[in-house]
Amino acid sequence: MKLFFSARYSWLDSLFERSYTMHLGEVHLPSLDLYMVNEPALVHRVLIEEVHHFPKSALLDAALKPLLGDSIFTTNGAQWERQRRMMEPSFEQARLKSVFASMSAAAHVMQMRLQQLLDRANVDVEQEMTLVTADIIFRTILSTSLNEGDAGQIFNAFKQFQRHVPKLISHRIFGIPSVFSPLLTKHRAGIFAQQIRSLLGQAIAPRFAAFHAGMPDPHQDILSELLKARDQATGQSFSSDELLDQVTMLFLAGHETSASALSWALYLLANSTEVQARCYDEVIAMQVNDQLTYATIRKLQLVRNVVRETLRLYPPVGFFARQSQVTTMMRDKVVRRDAAIVVAPWLIHRHRTLWDKPDEFNPDRFACNDARESIKNAYLPFGLGPRVCIGASFALQEATLILATLIKHFRFEALANVQPKPVGRLTIRSDNGIQLRVCRR
Repeated sequence: MKLFFSARYSWLDSLFERSYTMHLGEVHLPSLDLYMVNEPALVHRVLIEEVHHFPKSALLDAALKPLLGDSIFTTNGAQWERQRRMMEPSFEQARLKSVFASMSAAAHVMQMRLQQLLDRANVDVEQEMTLVTADIIFRTILSTSLNEGDAGQIFNAFKQFQRHVPKLISHRIFGIPSVFSPLLTKHRAGIFAQQIRSLLGQAIAPRFAAFHAGMPDPHQDILSELLKARDQATGQSFSSDELLDQVTMLFLAGHETSASALSWALYLLANSTEVQARCYDEVIAMQVNDQLTYATIRKLQLVRNVVRETLRLYPPVGFFARQSQVTTMMRDKVVRRDAAIVVAPWLIHRHRTLWDKPDEFNPDRFACNDARESIKNAYLPFGLGPRVCIGASFALQEATLILATLIKHFRFEALANVQPKPVGRLTIRSDNGIQLRVCRR
């Protein structure tokens, strides 16, 4: 019962110290057998070698469908394969270079906005990072900037939606009878999901109608690519509902995960003044004519490693839920069909036997040979295998640019007696925000 009430608020609260040393954990609940897979060989088996035996879990589907519909985040099998093939061209390397100007414009707006906050005693950087990453996604997907009012509505709606999802999932995991199901929680989650989908739908609908009416599309953004996408087997394009599902997924996954990573990166840098100073020196040395160019960002090794180390310590998606379609053996345990399989980057990235000083912030580990095996076998912030995050390269470019822009213009200081509390829902966020002092360089 204690496990139920802790997990329904934040799944991090259900962990214990042994979670960070075990190779394969198991929990048998009234309606479900759950296995926590930490051993690298088993992780590769689930996510790469036998991926068709371990599809996305149905546990998440019911909770996320009101928001993400039938997007590549929730679908399986042939449906997922079709969607993935149609979407991949939108995230090729050439596209990353073409969207850099839009990313830079949003980063500049963020810089100007933070200039107005310098006199405050503290700034909640979570809100600021959510605003800039949402703006970037709007610019790169829809070729339009995001105003603060709409951004605030999305931020609050998704924050509330995240609060309800663990409750919905935990009732299913623990086999709570339907008469006790949280109908009010489900209803409220649906309201917040609809707020987000409605805002995005208003931007997509006229573009969809114009494209299918044969009108020329002047935009060169991700939505334009998705409108033109065709299934190679049937020649069919995305329907309006499918398009909204995919754009909603890209918008939320694209801005929410990056905002989480950037917020934690600033917190880590504020508590490591030496690394922050080194990052500043690197940015100043690499910029061209006082500008951060596409070529500059690709040369910022330390800043990029700060991003990578942040993704290790605070992976935005802390767990991947799968479902076994076969009865099989894992180590010495019989894993039965329909069992839940959880691969948790949060645990694997902090595993006591897989990393040296796993709880320590050390971006230099990504530049030394000693950590090569750990990085190869136990680092998966974007997942692994066929279902690796489609926007991983996009996210790394975005995070490096934003972090470099912030470091160039501002210095971040930790506040005494103000510690963020990580909570695990759909993403790893701080329950009480991340408050920092932002100072002028």
